[in-house]
Amino acid sequence: MTAQIIDGVEISKKLRADYSNRVTQLKAKGITPGLAVVIVGKNSASQVYVRNKHKACQDIGMHSEVHELNEHATEAMLLQFVEGLNNNSAIHGILVQLPLPSHIDEEKVIELIKPEKDVDGFHPYNVGRLMIGEPTMRSCTPYGVMKMFEHENIKLEGKEAVVIGRSNIVGKPMALMLMAEGATVTICHSKTRDLAAHTKRADIIVAAVGKLNMLKADMVKPGAVVIDVGMNRTPEGKLAGDVDYANVKEIASHITPVPGGVGPMTITMLLGNTLAAAELGSGRNN
Repeated sequence: MTAQIIDGVEISKKLRADYSNRVTQLKAKGITPGLAVVIVGKNSASQVYVRNKHKACQDIGMHSEVHELNEHATEAMLLQFVEGLNNNSAIHGILVQLPLPSHIDEEKVIELIKPEKDVDGFHPYNVGRLMIGEPTMRSCTPYGVMKMFEHENIKLEGKEAVVIGRSNIVGKPMALMLMAEGATVTICHSKTRDLAAHTKRADIIVAAVGKLNMLKADMVKPGAVVIDVGMNRTPEGKLAGDVDYANVKEIASHITPVPGGVGPMTITMLLGNTLAAAELGSGRNN
């Protein structure tokens, strides 16, 4: 068996084409969806990611603002800036790029963003809505994974799913989204005593720990669906995931590559969340 590749680039293109049409419809009503991204300091990886977000917005006709604050900006200055975006009716989505400098309390900043503008899905209100099964803004990366399942017509109800990683950004919201679709979910992490015992019985595996080639072929049940959220560098400097891709693809039924898998979906869902916020603000019921 050779796995079917789940192509995040192609799925993203289809979603963005739909988003572009919806943006055009909103503009006809006099509303241009707007995203504001705030970055503090000169983290090179964050700057690349922010540029990609900005371009993606422009490509589908959305308004995009990038605000770069000096790395010495105080917490009070950042909070004041975010409050200004909260009160700006032209901005429907606010994203403060993480990580922030150590002198700034990330939680305090996240909690200040209005929940309806929290397009990262990190605000405690949105996390709580996800917990009770009534989500509003969903965390972009796991939301993108769910869209991949939907596109590939992969049924989740009744399936055994293992999520490797328990971060607030991917692991925990991923588990909640899978449970909402009727999967039986196990979360594994660095303290799990026998990881392979869990993964070998899983129909669905989502690997999100940031450890190169951590998931080996002998840890995967034949026919399992394997989603690789990891983003690592090989000793040669190439991008690679958490999954031993070359060998696992001979065991799995479906697999995501790195790069070109989950990565493009994260920015796409950011666009989707911003668009949904603008539509809700316009009175459209989604």
